[in-house]
Amino acid sequence: MSENIEPLMLDLVEWVAVSPRPYADVLHAWQTSCPRLTVFEDVTDLGLLNRYHDAAGKTIIGTSPAGRTFLKEKGRTSH
Repeated sequence: MSENIEPLMLDLVEWVAVSPRPYADVLHAWQTSCPRLTVFEDVTDLGLLNRYHDAAGKTIIGTSPAGRTFLKEKGRTSH
């Protein structure tokens, strides 16, 4: 993981840890047109966030156990 992107990864995982978010909201807030800045893809590839479907069938993004550990190791809260 790049040291330059880690603060953004922490922000994203912490933001989702406050409350699981609809997939569309996460993409809207964190998607970038810069191919070198792949925050959402990086945290997903590292298993820090996970996807699941709610009762209505919407895709939801939540913090995985690895994501909560990542936050704790970096001194952030996972609520």
